[in-house]
Amino acid sequence: MKKSPLVVLFFTVFIDLVGFGIVLPLLPTYAKDIGATPLEIGLIAASFSVMQFFFSPIWGSKSDQIGRRPIILISVAASAISYLIFSQSDTVALLLISRVLAGIGSANISATQAYITDVTDSANRSKAMGMIGAAFGLGFVLGPPLGGFLKTFYGISMVGYVATALTLLDLILAFIFLPESIKEKKPKTKIQLFSFDKMLDAFKRPAVSRIMITNFLFLFAFVNMQVSAALLWKEYFSVTDQSIGYLFAFVGVVSVIVQGFLIGKLTKKYGERKVFLLGNIIMALGLIFIPYIPTDSLFSLGLIFLAMLAIGNGLAVPVSTSLISLYTPHHEQGEILGISQSVGSFARILGPFSGSLLYGVEIHAPYLVGGALVLVGSLVASTLFQYEVEITPSSVSS
Repeated sequence: MKKSPLVVLFFTVFIDLVGFGIVLPLLPTYAKDIGATPLEIGLIAASFSVMQFFFSPIWGSKSDQIGRRPIILISVAASAISYLIFSQSDTVALLLISRVLAGIGSANISATQAYITDVTDSANRSKAMGMIGAAFGLGFVLGPPLGGFLKTFYGISMVGYVATALTLLDLILAFIFLPESIKEKKPKTKIQLFSFDKMLDAFKRPAVSRIMITNFLFLFAFVNMQVSAALLWKEYFSVTDQSIGYLFAFVGVVSVIVQGFLIGKLTKKYGERKVFLLGNIIMALGLIFIPYIPTDSLFSLGLIFLAMLAIGNGLAVPVSTSLISLYTPHHEQGEILGISQSVGSFARILGPFSGSLLYGVEIHAPYLVGGALVLVGSLVASTLFQYEVEITPSSVSS
Protein backbone atom coordinates (compact mmCIF):
# COMPACT_ATOMS: atom_id res chain seq x y z
CA MET A 1 0.00 0.00 0.00
CA LYS A 2 1.32 3.41 -0.92
CA LYS A 3 1.66 5.16 2.38
CA SER A 4 2.89 8.71 1.73
CA PRO A 5 -0.42 10.08 0.33
CA LEU A 6 -2.29 8.54 3.27
CA VAL A 7 0.08 10.18 5.75
CA VAL A 8 -0.58 13.57 4.14
CA LEU A 9 -4.31 12.84 4.08
CA PHE A 10 -4.20 11.86 7.77
CA PHE A 11 -2.65 15.19 8.76
CA THR A 12 -4.93 17.28 6.53
CA VAL A 13 -8.03 15.58 7.97
CA PHE A 14 -6.64 15.93 11.50
CA ILE A 15 -5.91 19.66 11.13
CA ASP A 16 -9.26 20.26 9.45
CA LEU A 17 -11.10 18.56 12.30
CA VAL A 18 -9.21 20.45 14.98
CA GLY A 19 -10.47 23.64 13.32
CA PHE A 20 -13.98 22.19 13.13
CA GLY A 21 -13.89 21.05 16.76
CA ILE A 22 -12.69 24.46 17.98
CA VAL A 23 -15.84 26.16 16.67
CA LEU A 24 -18.64 23.59 16.97
CA PRO A 25 -19.20 23.33 20.76
CA LEU A 26 -19.33 27.12 21.12
CA LEU A 27 -22.03 27.68 18.51
CA PRO A 28 -25.23 27.29 20.59
CA THR A 29 -24.15 29.56 23.45
CA TYR A 30 -22.56 32.14 21.16
CA ALA A 31 -25.63 32.22 18.92
CA LYS A 32 -27.75 32.86 22.02
CA ASP A 33 -25.36 35.62 23.13
CA ILE A 34 -25.85 37.54 19.88
CA GLY A 35 -29.63 37.30 20.10
CA ALA A 36 -30.59 34.14 18.22
CA THR A 37 -33.97 32.62 19.07
CA PRO A 38 -34.23 28.88 19.83
CA LEU A 39 -35.51 28.31 16.28
CA GLU A 40 -32.59 30.28 14.82
CA ILE A 41 -30.12 28.33 16.97
CA GLY A 42 -31.59 25.10 15.59
CA LEU A 43 -31.36 26.45 12.05
CA ILE A 44 -27.72 27.45 12.54
CA ALA A 45 -26.88 24.03 13.97
CA ALA A 46 -28.73 22.15 11.21
CA SER A 47 -27.45 24.29 8.31
CA PHE A 48 -24.06 22.56 8.38
CA SER A 49 -25.52 19.08 7.88
CA VAL A 50 -28.06 20.36 5.35
CA MET A 51 -25.21 21.65 3.17
CA GLN A 52 -23.36 18.35 3.58
CA PHE A 53 -26.51 16.54 2.47
CA PHE A 54 -26.65 18.46 -0.80
CA PHE A 55 -22.95 18.95 -1.52
CA SER A 56 -21.40 15.57 -0.61
CA PRO A 57 -22.66 13.96 -3.86
CA ILE A 58 -21.56 17.04 -5.82
CA TRP A 59 -17.98 16.97 -4.50
CA GLY A 60 -17.84 13.19 -4.86
CA SER A 61 -19.14 13.19 -8.44
CA LYS A 62 -16.94 16.07 -9.55
CA SER A 63 -13.90 14.37 -8.01
CA ASP A 64 -14.55 11.44 -10.38
CA GLN A 65 -14.45 13.94 -13.28
CA ILE A 66 -11.71 16.47 -12.46
CA GLY A 67 -9.73 14.60 -9.80
CA ARG A 68 -9.71 14.28 -6.02
CA ARG A 69 -6.97 16.85 -5.40
CA PRO A 70 -8.75 19.92 -6.87
CA ILE A 71 -11.94 19.13 -4.98
CA ILE A 72 -10.07 18.70 -1.68
CA LEU A 73 -8.21 21.99 -2.20
CA ILE A 74 -11.35 23.96 -3.18
CA SER A 75 -13.38 22.63 -0.27
CA VAL A 76 -10.64 23.25 2.31
CA ALA A 77 -10.36 26.83 1.01
CA ALA A 78 -14.12 27.23 1.49
CA SER A 79 -13.76 26.04 5.08
CA ALA A 80 -11.00 28.59 5.74
CA ILE A 81 -13.23 31.39 4.45
CA SER A 82 -16.11 30.15 6.62
CA TYR A 83 -14.00 30.38 9.78
CA LEU A 84 -12.83 33.87 8.85
CA ILE A 85 -16.47 34.93 8.51
CA PHE A 86 -17.17 33.25 11.86
CA SER A 87 -14.49 35.43 13.50
CA GLN A 88 -16.50 38.52 12.46
CA SER A 89 -19.98 37.08 13.07
CA ASP A 90 -21.65 39.55 15.38
CA THR A 91 -25.08 38.97 13.80
CA VAL A 92 -27.23 35.87 13.37
CA ALA A 93 -27.14 36.29 9.57
CA LEU A 94 -23.32 36.26 9.43
CA LEU A 95 -23.14 33.28 11.77
CA LEU A 96 -25.59 31.38 9.57
CA ILE A 97 -23.57 32.24 6.44
CA SER A 98 -20.38 30.99 8.09
CA ARG A 99 -21.99 27.65 8.96
CA VAL A 100 -23.51 27.22 5.50
CA LEU A 101 -20.09 27.76 3.92
CA ALA A 102 -18.46 25.46 6.49
CA GLY A 103 -20.94 22.72 5.61
CA ILE A 104 -20.18 23.12 1.90
CA GLY A 105 -16.46 22.85 2.61
CA SER A 106 -16.72 19.88 4.97
CA ALA A 107 -18.79 17.94 2.44
CA ASN A 108 -15.44 17.00 0.87
CA ILE A 109 -15.32 13.82 2.97
CA SER A 110 -16.70 11.88 -0.03
CA ALA A 111 -13.72 12.99 -2.15
CA THR A 112 -11.37 12.11 0.71
CA GLN A 113 -12.87 8.64 1.02
CA ALA A 114 -12.69 8.16 -2.75
CA TYR A 115 -9.02 9.16 -2.61
CA ILE A 116 -8.42 6.33 -0.13
CA THR A 117 -10.10 3.82 -2.44
CA ASP A 118 -7.77 4.98 -5.23
CA VAL A 119 -4.55 4.33 -3.31
CA THR A 120 -5.44 1.15 -1.41
CA ASP A 121 -6.33 -2.40 -2.34
CA SER A 122 -9.36 -4.16 -0.88
CA ALA A 123 -7.26 -5.97 1.75
CA ASN A 124 -5.96 -2.69 3.25
CA ARG A 125 -8.92 -0.40 2.67
CA SER A 126 -10.69 -0.76 6.02
CA LYS A 127 -7.42 -0.17 7.86
CA ALA A 128 -6.85 3.02 5.84
CA MET A 129 -10.44 4.18 6.45
CA GLY A 130 -9.89 3.49 10.14
CA MET A 131 -6.73 5.61 10.22
CA ILE A 132 -8.56 8.52 8.59
CA GLY A 133 -11.40 7.97 11.07
CA ALA A 134 -8.83 8.13 13.86
CA ALA A 135 -7.54 11.46 12.50
CA PHE A 136 -11.14 12.68 12.43
CA GLY A 137 -11.75 11.58 16.03
CA LEU A 138 -8.42 12.84 17.36
CA GLY A 139 -8.94 16.25 15.80
CA PHE A 140 -12.39 16.50 17.34
CA VAL A 141 -11.10 15.39 20.76
CA LEU A 142 -8.46 18.15 20.80
CA GLY A 143 -10.55 20.90 19.20
CA PRO A 144 -13.26 21.57 21.82
CA PRO A 145 -10.92 22.17 24.81
CA LEU A 146 -8.77 24.45 22.65
CA GLY A 147 -11.86 26.37 21.55
CA GLY A 148 -13.04 26.76 25.15
CA PHE A 149 -9.61 28.03 26.20
CA LEU A 150 -9.42 30.56 23.36
CA LYS A 151 -12.92 31.91 23.96
CA THR A 152 -12.38 32.22 27.72
CA PHE A 153 -9.08 34.11 27.52
CA TYR A 154 -9.09 35.80 24.09
CA GLY A 155 -12.71 36.07 22.93
CA ILE A 156 -14.76 34.53 20.16
CA SER A 157 -12.90 36.31 17.34
CA MET A 158 -9.67 34.53 18.27
CA VAL A 159 -11.50 31.20 17.98
CA GLY A 160 -12.31 32.05 14.36
CA TYR A 161 -8.79 33.31 13.63
CA VAL A 162 -7.12 30.16 14.97
CA ALA A 163 -9.56 27.91 13.09
CA THR A 164 -8.82 29.91 9.92
CA ALA A 165 -5.06 29.62 10.44
CA LEU A 166 -5.25 25.86 10.99
CA THR A 167 -7.38 25.35 7.90
CA LEU A 168 -5.00 27.47 5.80
CA LEU A 169 -2.16 25.28 7.07
CA ASP A 170 -4.23 22.29 5.99
CA LEU A 171 -4.64 23.87 2.54
CA ILE A 172 -0.90 24.53 2.19
CA LEU A 173 0.02 20.97 3.19
CA ALA A 174 -2.45 19.48 0.74
CA PHE A 175 -1.33 21.80 -2.07
CA ILE A 176 2.35 20.93 -1.61
CA PHE A 177 2.29 17.27 -0.64
CA LEU A 178 -0.97 15.69 -1.84
CA PRO A 179 -0.70 14.19 -5.36
CA GLU A 180 -3.62 13.40 -7.61
CA SER A 181 -4.82 9.84 -7.07
CA ILE A 182 -6.77 9.04 -10.26
CA LYS A 183 -5.43 8.82 -13.80
CA GLU A 184 -8.60 7.94 -15.70
CA LYS A 185 -11.35 10.48 -15.09
CA LYS A 186 -15.01 10.34 -16.02
CA PRO A 187 -16.21 12.65 -18.82
CA LYS A 188 -17.17 16.06 -17.47
CA THR A 189 -20.88 16.72 -17.14
CA LYS A 190 -22.98 19.66 -16.03
CA ILE A 191 -22.97 20.20 -12.27
CA GLN A 192 -26.26 19.28 -10.62
CA LEU A 193 -26.94 20.77 -7.20
CA PHE A 194 -28.59 17.53 -6.19
CA SER A 195 -30.06 14.55 -7.98
CA PHE A 196 -32.69 12.41 -6.30
CA ASP A 197 -32.55 10.19 -9.37
CA LYS A 198 -28.93 9.33 -8.64
CA MET A 199 -29.80 8.65 -5.02
CA LEU A 200 -32.61 6.34 -6.10
CA ASP A 201 -30.24 4.60 -8.49
CA ALA A 202 -27.82 4.01 -5.63
CA PHE A 203 -30.61 2.51 -3.52
CA LYS A 204 -31.41 0.09 -6.36
CA ARG A 205 -28.05 -1.61 -5.72
CA PRO A 206 -28.95 -4.31 -3.17
CA ALA A 207 -25.75 -4.40 -1.12
CA VAL A 208 -25.10 -0.63 -1.25
CA SER A 209 -28.69 0.16 -0.23
CA ARG A 210 -28.46 -2.15 2.79
CA ILE A 211 -25.24 -0.53 3.94
CA MET A 212 -26.70 2.97 3.58
CA ILE A 213 -29.91 2.04 5.42
CA THR A 214 -27.92 0.50 8.27
CA ASN A 215 -25.61 3.51 8.37
CA PHE A 216 -28.57 5.94 8.44
CA LEU A 217 -30.14 4.15 11.43
CA PHE A 218 -26.77 3.98 13.18
CA LEU A 219 -25.93 7.68 12.73
CA PHE A 220 -29.47 8.78 13.58
CA ALA A 221 -29.29 6.87 16.86
CA PHE A 222 -25.79 8.16 17.65
CA VAL A 223 -26.69 11.84 17.11
CA ASN A 224 -29.99 11.26 18.92
CA MET A 225 -27.85 10.15 21.90
CA GLN A 226 -25.36 13.03 21.62
CA VAL A 227 -28.05 15.68 22.01
CA SER A 228 -29.91 14.04 24.88
CA ALA A 229 -26.87 12.74 26.79
CA ALA A 230 -25.70 16.18 27.89
CA LEU A 231 -29.18 16.87 29.31
CA LEU A 232 -29.35 13.44 30.97
CA TRP A 233 -25.94 13.74 32.61
CA LYS A 234 -26.55 17.27 33.85
CA GLU A 235 -30.13 16.87 35.08
CA TYR A 236 -30.22 13.21 36.18
CA PHE A 237 -26.59 12.57 37.17
CA SER A 238 -25.88 16.16 38.35
CA VAL A 239 -22.48 16.43 36.66
CA THR A 240 -20.83 19.69 35.60
CA ASP A 241 -20.38 20.99 32.07
CA GLN A 242 -16.66 20.27 32.38
CA SER A 243 -17.35 16.64 33.32
CA ILE A 244 -19.72 16.31 30.36
CA GLY A 245 -16.85 17.43 28.15
CA TYR A 246 -14.62 14.75 29.65
CA LEU A 247 -17.25 12.07 29.00
CA PHE A 248 -17.51 13.00 25.33
CA ALA A 249 -13.73 13.15 25.11
CA PHE A 250 -13.58 9.62 26.55
CA VAL A 251 -15.87 8.40 23.76
CA GLY A 252 -13.66 10.13 21.22
CA VAL A 253 -10.43 8.66 22.60
CA VAL A 254 -11.77 5.10 22.61
CA SER A 255 -13.03 5.54 19.03
CA VAL A 256 -9.60 6.77 17.97
CA ILE A 257 -7.93 3.72 19.51
CA VAL A 258 -10.36 1.35 17.79
CA GLN A 259 -10.06 3.05 14.40
CA GLY A 260 -6.33 3.53 14.58
CA PHE A 261 -5.22 0.15 15.90
CA LEU A 262 -7.96 -2.51 15.69
CA ILE A 263 -9.84 -2.04 12.41
CA GLY A 264 -7.13 -3.47 10.16
CA LYS A 265 -6.54 -6.55 12.31
CA LEU A 266 -10.23 -7.34 12.76
CA THR A 267 -11.21 -6.93 9.10
CA LYS A 268 -8.30 -9.08 7.95
CA LYS A 269 -9.28 -11.83 10.37
CA TYR A 270 -13.09 -11.71 10.13
CA GLY A 271 -13.92 -9.64 7.04
CA GLU A 272 -15.73 -6.31 6.68
CA ARG A 273 -19.27 -7.65 6.87
CA LYS A 274 -18.79 -9.41 10.23
CA VAL A 275 -17.02 -6.38 11.73
CA PHE A 276 -19.78 -4.08 10.45
CA LEU A 277 -22.45 -6.27 12.04
CA LEU A 278 -20.50 -6.53 15.31
CA GLY A 279 -20.10 -2.75 15.51
CA ASN A 280 -23.85 -2.25 15.17
CA ILE A 281 -24.70 -4.84 17.84
CA ILE A 282 -22.20 -3.41 20.36
CA MET A 283 -23.53 0.11 19.69
CA ALA A 284 -27.14 -1.00 20.26
CA LEU A 285 -26.36 -2.64 23.61
CA GLY A 286 -24.37 0.36 24.81
CA LEU A 287 -27.20 2.75 23.92
CA ILE A 288 -29.96 0.78 25.62
CA PHE A 289 -28.20 0.58 29.00
CA ILE A 290 -26.99 4.21 29.28
CA PRO A 291 -30.07 5.69 31.05
CA TYR A 292 -30.21 2.77 33.52
CA ILE A 293 -26.78 3.41 35.05
CA PRO A 294 -27.02 4.09 38.82
CA THR A 295 -26.54 7.78 39.58
CA ASP A 296 -23.37 7.12 41.58
CA SER A 297 -21.78 4.90 38.91
CA LEU A 298 -21.53 7.17 35.87
CA PHE A 299 -17.75 7.34 36.06
CA SER A 300 -17.31 3.60 36.72
CA LEU A 301 -20.03 1.35 35.26
CA GLY A 302 -21.13 4.17 32.98
CA LEU A 303 -17.73 4.27 31.28
CA ILE A 304 -18.18 0.63 30.23
CA PHE A 305 -21.36 1.43 28.30
CA LEU A 306 -19.83 4.60 26.86
CA ALA A 307 -16.86 2.50 25.76
CA MET A 308 -19.33 0.17 24.01
CA LEU A 309 -20.75 3.18 22.15
CA ALA A 310 -17.26 4.24 21.14
CA ILE A 311 -16.22 0.74 20.05
CA GLY A 312 -19.39 0.30 18.01
CA ASN A 313 -18.89 3.67 16.37
CA GLY A 314 -15.20 3.02 15.76
CA LEU A 315 -15.94 -0.30 14.06
CA ALA A 316 -19.09 0.41 12.07
CA VAL A 317 -18.51 3.85 10.54
CA PRO A 318 -15.18 3.34 8.70
CA VAL A 319 -16.06 -0.22 7.71
CA SER A 320 -19.37 0.93 6.19
CA THR A 321 -17.42 3.24 3.88
CA SER A 322 -15.01 0.48 2.94
CA LEU A 323 -17.90 -1.88 2.19
CA ILE A 324 -19.61 0.63 -0.08
CA SER A 325 -16.38 1.08 -2.02
CA LEU A 326 -16.01 -2.69 -2.40
CA TYR A 327 -19.51 -2.97 -3.91
CA THR A 328 -19.03 0.03 -6.25
CA PRO A 329 -17.24 0.20 -9.64
CA HIS A 330 -14.05 2.21 -9.45
CA HIS A 331 -15.21 5.00 -11.80
CA GLU A 332 -18.26 5.67 -9.57
CA GLN A 333 -16.52 5.68 -6.20
CA GLY A 334 -16.74 9.43 -5.59
CA GLU A 335 -20.37 9.69 -6.66
CA ILE A 336 -21.67 6.74 -4.60
CA LEU A 337 -19.60 7.66 -1.53
CA GLY A 338 -20.99 11.20 -1.85
CA ILE A 339 -24.55 9.87 -1.89
CA SER A 340 -23.73 7.77 1.17
CA GLN A 341 -22.46 10.89 2.94
CA SER A 342 -25.70 12.69 2.07
CA VAL A 343 -27.71 9.88 3.64
CA GLY A 344 -25.54 10.21 6.76
CA SER A 345 -26.00 13.99 6.78
CA PHE A 346 -29.77 13.53 6.64
CA ALA A 347 -29.51 11.36 9.76
CA ARG A 348 -27.48 14.11 11.44
CA ILE A 349 -30.18 16.65 10.55
CA LEU A 350 -33.01 14.59 12.05
CA GLY A 351 -31.12 13.17 15.05
CA PRO A 352 -30.86 16.39 17.13
CA PHE A 353 -34.60 17.11 16.83
CA SER A 354 -35.44 13.50 17.74
CA GLY A 355 -33.10 13.44 20.73
CA SER A 356 -34.48 16.62 22.27
CA LEU A 357 -38.13 15.74 21.61
CA LEU A 358 -37.87 12.16 22.92
CA TYR A 359 -35.98 13.31 26.01
CA GLY A 360 -38.77 15.79 26.73
CA VAL A 361 -41.29 12.94 26.60
CA GLU A 362 -39.31 10.50 28.78
CA ILE A 363 -35.61 10.46 29.66
CA HIS A 364 -35.14 6.80 28.69
CA ALA A 365 -36.83 7.22 25.30
CA PRO A 366 -33.90 8.49 23.17
CA TYR A 367 -31.77 5.51 24.16
CA LEU A 368 -34.45 2.84 23.86
CA VAL A 369 -35.57 4.16 20.47
CA GLY A 370 -31.99 4.58 19.31
CA GLY A 371 -31.00 1.11 20.50
CA ALA A 372 -34.02 -0.44 18.81
CA LEU A 373 -33.22 1.32 15.52
CA VAL A 374 -29.62 0.09 15.58
CA LEU A 375 -30.83 -3.44 16.25
CA VAL A 376 -33.04 -3.13 13.16
CA GLY A 377 -29.97 -1.92 11.31
CA SER A 378 -28.09 -4.98 12.58
CA LEU A 379 -30.73 -7.21 11.02
CA VAL A 380 -30.36 -5.35 7.73
CA ALA A 381 -26.56 -5.65 7.96
CA SER A 382 -26.85 -9.40 8.50
CA THR A 383 -28.39 -9.74 5.01
CA LEU A 384 -25.13 -8.52 3.43
CA PHE A 385 -23.70 -12.03 3.72
CA GLN A 386 -25.81 -13.11 0.74
CA TYR A 387 -23.99 -10.59 -1.50
CA GLU A 388 -20.41 -11.41 -2.36
CA VAL A 389 -18.12 -8.47 -3.05
CA GLU A 390 -18.68 -7.94 -6.76
CA ILE A 391 -16.09 -5.31 -7.46
CA THR A 392 -12.58 -5.23 -6.02
CA PRO A 393 -11.10 -1.92 -7.18
CA SER A 394 -7.48 -2.17 -8.23
CA SER A 395 -4.96 -0.25 -6.20
CA VAL A 396 -2.26 2.01 -7.50
CA SER A 397 0.13 -0.07 -5.45
CA SER A 398 0.02 -3.50 -3.93
